[in-house]
Amino acid sequence: MVDRRTFLASAAAAAGGSGTAAAPRPNIVLILADDLGYGDLGCYGQTRILTPNLDRMAAEGIRFTSAYAGSTVCAPSRCSLMTGLHTGHARARGNRSPDLPLRPEDTTVAEVLKAAGYRTALIGKWSLGELGSTGYPTRKGFDEWFGFFSQLHAHNYYPEHLLDGETAWQCRGNMGMQRKDYAPDLFTERALRFLEKQDGRNPFFLHLCYPVPHANNEMGRDTGDGMEVPSYAPYENRPWPQPEKGFAAMITRMDADIGRILGTLRRKGLDENTLVLFTSDNGPHGEGGHDAKFFESSGPLRGMKRDLYEGGIRVPMIARWPARIRGGQTSDFPWAFWDVLPTLAELAGAKAPPGLDGMSIVAALTGAPQKPHEHFYWEFHEGGFSQAVRMGPWKGVRKAAGGPIELYDLEEDVSERRDLARDRPEIVREIARRMRESRSESELWPVKEPPG
Repeated sequence: MVDRRTFLASAAAAAGGSGTAAAPRPNIVLILADDLGYGDLGCYGQTRILTPNLDRMAAEGIRFTSAYAGSTVCAPSRCSLMTGLHTGHARARGNRSPDLPLRPEDTTVAEVLKAAGYRTALIGKWSLGELGSTGYPTRKGFDEWFGFFSQLHAHNYYPEHLLDGETAWQCRGNMGMQRKDYAPDLFTERALRFLEKQDGRNPFFLHLCYPVPHANNEMGRDTGDGMEVPSYAPYENRPWPQPEKGFAAMITRMDADIGRILGTLRRKGLDENTLVLFTSDNGPHGEGGHDAKFFESSGPLRGMKRDLYEGGIRVPMIARWPARIRGGQTSDFPWAFWDVLPTLAELAGAKAPPGLDGMSIVAALTGAPQKPHEHFYWEFHEGGFSQAVRMGPWKGVRKAAGGPIELYDLEEDVSERRDLARDRPEIVREIARRMRESRSESELWPVKEPPG
């Protein structure tokens, strides 16, 4: 195994030689929504929730229709995004409280980019290490960090405190039962402040993690409306249940904030050579009084959050980079969160860590021919053990350890309604083999095979 310090030093050295390249290294803004479904944006078919800025971003860049999250819930999905490993090898394979921290030896995309000379910032939700842990953001490559204390804390949109670097930051507008400081608004302001400081001399990496539209589950249990937002505008007069007004308003408010981010990049002259990526950590939820079917949040896909059907793991993915990405494109090239680290490493002129499950998809981003993955793998450890494999057009889903594998042809049946396992036993056998060989055992996530 390559020593982590040696690897980061070599990554920095590789990036140091990239100054001779004709094209400058891009700035990178990676925006992550929380529980936003494949069908929740206008550019993915949504007709009732307004998302003009993200729709414009898609029109000016490339919209991927077969992009996958790292998992079907927050922590393991974000772990894959940061470390380039799928859930057969990643440290996190389900949610835990307190947060399961990344280890010192787990190299993140932020560490790779920081070693390559990028200024790095994380704002919002982080699920991979609480204050004092080995996975704390300032120990995992982020120069600046502003956000929630933990994943559970991130369910509260009006917190009394947030973390600012190593210290607590008081939300004075939320003291004494007040509800004036809306966390996503604070995150947008801090992101804008970070962008204002950039002078073009060094590239930067901003990872902006909105909690929207995750429900405040605790509030939802009490009132049936866990969709917290300062205003229901522009939906206050719609004949919808209150949680649905809140859900839509949260997304439209986030869309407006992303518009401000894009506008600031333009005003500062950073727009042309900044890659902006927008995606979601998993499929849509049905919590806090919200019904995922109300807006058809999964679009044409089956399932939602906590499922390994497409609705739980296929997510919106929009990329905009005027210098390198031609606008108006739609791509069905399949890729996943574990491809982000090697992709951004290549763009930074840095080396990716050895042994990753991901690969660089710079070619697919920029319109060049791209070799596809042989297969994709997911496993999930909440409420039992489940697995999924995508192999070309074929998708296999196993919902219990040792259980039968369902088989779907995604090219003909993206909604996963027709189980073809009996018709194509040879494909089922191949998927079963890949399910076995794509994972390593983990003491933290033991798999209990059924008796007999």
